[in-house]
Amino acid sequence: MITKKVNNVQDAIDGIENGMTIMFGGFGLCGIPENTIAALVNTSISDLTCISNNAGVDDFGLGLLLQKKQIKKMISSYVGENAEFERQMLSGELEVELTPQGTLAERCRAAQAGIPAFFTPAGYGTEVAEGKEAREFNGKMHIMEEAFKADFAIVKAWKGDEAGNLIFKGTARNFNACMAGAGKITIAEVEELVPVGSLDPNQIHIPGIMVQRIFQGEKFEKRIEQRTVRQRA
Repeated sequence: MITKKVNNVQDAIDGIENGMTIMFGGFGLCGIPENTIAALVNTSISDLTCISNNAGVDDFGLGLLLQKKQIKKMISSYVGENAEFERQMLSGELEVELTPQGTLAERCRAAQAGIPAFFTPAGYGTEVAEGKEAREFNGKMHIMEEAFKADFAIVKAWKGDEAGNLIFKGTARNFNACMAGAGKITIAEVEELVPVGSLDPNQIHIPGIMVQRIFQGEKFEKRIEQRTVRQRA
């Protein structure tokens, strides 16, 4: 049986270099590969292009890479929770490509499936469509979006086995499922790593063929991005 297990997070990020394009799974702070991000923060890697739904918050997730100026460009759909992101974008320090959320997900899924491009009505007639081919389908205009080309895809799963099979938990499935297999190399960070054969095949969300490296994280924080509480009567 082929094993995808690596000894630690340092082995998992081996080969990530300056200027590479990396996908990061997660939505807000839910399902982000926090151990892998922390390991990248401790390196001198810079000029990264990051594809992610958002950029975390100032002191957690991709926000930590932003603080160290390791990200050159962000391709995201929502950026409203990170003051440092806003500051760098407005000052021109950070290149930003805002993409409709469904388009972002489909560009990941297309890369995962080996589809080079697709047409979508989202963004037609807006700045999103500038410089892109437009065609009419069934009386409605669509723009062509290309699949992402990423060097690495880094995802977070609840459970995984040493062959790379993954199970996500709840909404942490989010962008992780469509990013797995969408980069040249996929790194899977899991909360629990089990031997091959331990997972119910009917419960597996991503097959191991989509994953090249897998490791068990050492520390996971269950943060709440926006805490809302009811006033006591």
